[in-house]
Amino acid sequence: MWERILIPLDGSDLAELAIPYTEELAGAFNAEVVLVYVSEPAESQYRHMHQLYIEEMAEQMRNRIKDYRVGMVNPIVLSGKPAEEIIDYADKNDVSLIIMASHGRSGITPWATGSVANKVLHTTRVPVLLIRATKPPQRAPGKHLLNRILLPLDGSEAGEAAVPYIQELIDRLESEVILLGVAPAGQHVRTVGGLDYILYPEQHLELVKAEARKYLDKVCHSLTGTKGTIGVELKVGDVAREIIKLAEETNTSLIAISAHGHSGIEKWVFGSIAHKILQVSNIPILVVRAPRRKA
Repeated sequence: MWERILIPLDGSDLAELAIPYTEELAGAFNAEVVLVYVSEPAESQYRHMHQLYIEEMAEQMRNRIKDYRVGMVNPIVLSGKPAEEIIDYADKNDVSLIIMASHGRSGITPWATGSVANKVLHTTRVPVLLIRATKPPQRAPGKHLLNRILLPLDGSEAGEAAVPYIQELIDRLESEVILLGVAPAGQHVRTVGGLDYILYPEQHLELVKAEARKYLDKVCHSLTGTKGTIGVELKVGDVAREIIKLAEETNTSLIAISAHGHSGIEKWVFGSIAHKILQVSNIPILVVRAPRRKA
């Protein structure tokens, strides 16, 4: 499923935080890794230095993951604007996953910060793994970095875009996955005085919860047979808040989000729900865009 992984590097410690995750997934999927440095026009005189840097990073990666029989580790220097070059290369070279660092609550350095990552997320249809941490990940003894995955689901077909990826991921890494459904306690209603939040009657809320539980159990059953452990959680409240809260309570190592909409990103990722997750949480986030709907 992930046969070619692209990891953009810019020479900063922050960007290099994505390397351990790249090595783990490359080993699990025996994938080719493409290390990319984008040399901007104003830096043309330093292109040779950029080439030396990316080749050195590739050699270090080859030495660390040689036991995993990874297909290839290829260093590439591109010229242009970082986000545009990353998106264009991924589109033209059958890249199946982009792994890149982006600042969380702190740690703003070069172009591995939010602007480039956000542009890539907004535009590419390739799954993106955003590493939000501000320090190197700590691997527990005998555990993979991605050992516990939180998969929020909203009951829609588009919301299941990440499921096949997570299914294969947990099968290869034997990770634990928590399927999370969040039932809203009410809804916003426009009134004479403006926009009010009206709580659902208890009976209606119980029906919503029962339907959500039935759906989560169905998805859980579809994942039966994988080597990982599958659990189900149902919460009531603000969706983004409940996702972040459960992720922190369970020491989640990855939140997997399915992106909705014709543009593939507005509802879950940069809408009122997932935008909060991307802005607040420092937990790595995998974003998988739903297939375009047929006209």
